[in-house]
Amino acid sequence: QVQLVESGGGLVQAGGSLRLSCAASGRTFSLFIMGWFRQAPGKEREFVAGISWNGGSTYYADSVKGRFTISRDNAKNMVYLQMNTLKPEDTAVYYCAADRVWATPMTPDDMDSWGKGTLVTVSS
Repeated sequence: QVQLVESGGGLVQAGGSLRLSCAASGRTFSLFIMGWFRQAPGKEREFVAGISWNGGSTYYADSVKGRFTISRDNAKNMVYLQMNTLKPEDTAVYYCAADRVWATPMTPDDMDSWGKGTLVTVSS
């Protein structure tokens, strides 16, 4: 497992941008595929974006495709989620997650390690 800590959430107006960061502990970060998930009040946790071990492959939920970008820096043990053109329906707690196996689709049950989340609120 790997320990994960998210940051960068906050309140933003619709149409605005935020960049979430996830710091990972451990010397084996590059062995993990990484994902961002989110959970809105009263809803199930859902996949947002995933990235492979070296960043060479990424994929996104249809709802964020073209607006969000996932990236990673293995030298810094960091993964990021750049969120542009935010909408009120993007409001949720965003979680960073890790696993050793690349799977598409990536589901919450697939992931081995989780952060505690960071809240993103988009006002209309």
